[in-house]
Amino acid sequence: MRQNVRVTSDSRGSGDPRDASGPGAAGDSGDRGAPGGTGGGAVRARGEYQELVDEISELLGAPATLENRDFELISFGVYDSEGDLDPSALDPVRTRSILTRRSTAAVREWFEGFGITRATGPVRIPPTPEAGVYRGRICLPVRHRGVVLGYVWLLDTEPGPTERQLAAAMEVTARIGALLADEAQQGADLSRELRAVLTAERDWQRDMAVTELRSALGARADTPHTVVCVAPWTSAPDDAPSVRTVPGAEALCTVPWGPAGHALALLVRLRSTDVPGPALAAAGRLLERAREAAAGVAGPRTGLAELTEAWREASASARAALAEPGFGPVAQWASIGPYRLLTALPPRAGQDVAVRTLLGPAHRELARTAEVYLDRAGQAGRTAAELGIHRQTLYYRLSRVEQLTGLDLDDGEDRLLLHMALKAHRL
Repeated sequence: MRQNVRVTSDSRGSGDPRDASGPGAAGDSGDRGAPGGTGGGAVRARGEYQELVDEISELLGAPATLENRDFELISFGVYDSEGDLDPSALDPVRTRSILTRRSTAAVREWFEGFGITRATGPVRIPPTPEAGVYRGRICLPVRHRGVVLGYVWLLDTEPGPTERQLAAAMEVTARIGALLADEAQQGADLSRELRAVLTAERDWQRDMAVTELRSALGARADTPHTVVCVAPWTSAPDDAPSVRTVPGAEALCTVPWGPAGHALALLVRLRSTDVPGPALAAAGRLLERAREAAAGVAGPRTGLAELTEAWREASASARAALAEPGFGPVAQWASIGPYRLLTALPPRAGQDVAVRTLLGPAHRELARTAEVYLDRAGQAGRTAAELGIHRQTLYYRLSRVEQLTGLDLDDGEDRLLLHMALKAHRL
């Protein structure tokens, strides 16, 4: 007996765990339903995905879920059951995916073990309670020119869809594949232009790249935005995440970072220049993929004229977050204080000869004591309390700092030099 199905034109969904069938289904797809922007083309594309998923849902008599090949939700059909849904539908894999809005690497690997990345037709995945999968799935691979770009999922029920229904649904997945391929190409174009802007060596090259990026973004180029830097990005340079998987993202790319590393650059649209929330959320999402990295967020801008300066701020903020854990994994340009100046110095400018010995491995405790003392404006009581030492111990250590550096901690300029050198050393 066919299930009653109600399809929805709102890819945000209802938030009810019963409303999604894929292994990575989420209760709220948010801006991830957009292929990389909030312009009219993005909205139309999101609507096209939803219409095609709705079409599959009606063909198969069951709600379908569309995810990209990274198991990120794109859109889904919705149950319209008058009775209670079978509680077994809420297996741990689905519940965890809904709560986190994505599937874990282990879940992805488990499903891919059934050959879905190579399949050209429907794949039935049996229930496996020991793996947390209480309900079987049917996976329809979404391909374009032989490349898998996503998956359509539905729960496998009895008697389930017929072979004819599944064949008709696979024809729809081909149309979805064409849309995903177009979106991927658009994302690649934006990534190329963003990289060109951030890596241009001459002003005229940068101006040309900004013009191309502005043309590619259309009206969205003149809306509020900011830039996010995630560094270091240890994945392969060509293994950057899809722009769809990052809420609010307009474009992203990898760029050189340090002598031989890379960072991830992200252009994020904002609701207004007073609301950095989308950038902070995007940074947090990317840090889930780069556990040893930190993120920096530039000051907000309207338009692309200061894109290079925004990238300098974002990368400086990421450096500050790596150097000073107190900033947290995500640092905003407005919040990094003296590091706004220190990050602008040439790499070795902060290595003053007076503090070279103090910064050696043998004197780390003394260097730490001096930095905390200067951070606390020379207040001995606060410094001793933070370090957990007696005041006399503090005074002894400070006298040793003066002996090693030749600096007088009662002199303002000497204090400034020592403080800057200690902070710069972290960078």
